[in-house]
Amino acid sequence: MRSFFVTGTDTGVGKTRVSCVLLHALRQRGLRAVGMKPLASGSEPSADDWRNDDALQLLAASEPKPAYADLNPYALPAPLAPEIAAREAGVIIETARMRQAFERLQAMADTVVVEGVGGWAAPLAPDLDQLDLVREFRLPVVLVVGMRLGCLNHARLTARAIAADGIELMGWIANEVDPEMQRRDENFELLCGRMEAPCWGRLPYQREGNPAESASRIRLD
Repeated sequence: MRSFFVTGTDTGVGKTRVSCVLLHALRQRGLRAVGMKPLASGSEPSADDWRNDDALQLLAASEPKPAYADLNPYALPAPLAPEIAAREAGVIIETARMRQAFERLQAMADTVVVEGVGGWAAPLAPDLDQLDLVREFRLPVVLVVGMRLGCLNHARLTARAIAADGIELMGWIANEVDPEMQRRDENFELLCGRMEAPCWGRLPYQREGNPAESASRIRLD
């Protein structure tokens, strides 16, 4: 199984949840699978420097266990857009540092699940977009669609943007984030009929859940 980059239709659509479920699905198929969060904002201090909760969830779902500094090269304190958070912390984001960490993860695993930040067009630094990182890592993309009002528009626009950027969209996963969403089945069926990439699965709404138990809902054929 190839390594891939997980992006979303927006922030708050459950990229971390889906990435952890994917890691368990890969591991249940006998693969060594590790996660990566190249850059994360909104971190807490620890005895070993800053730690981000999303990155820690990826670490818990990974096997073998990579060094935290490789899984999350940049853990920025402020819960802001990465470019603003980095500027506030006085940190310069370097692509080489993230690429070297990714290469170390690749060497220890069959698949690396790289989780991005926000939506596809969310910038990482003044001179760095997520697209640049995907090209640097030479990865295809998996899209997380947050199932809520407006998801049809957001999913189709994001898929078109990924294609226009010349990146392969391997598949998409529906993640139910709004328990009050009306006509969720019909919206899902409309998406299946309009997205050109295959659907890898649909995850029901859960306030808290065990990603290992949801792994059976993912199809990696």
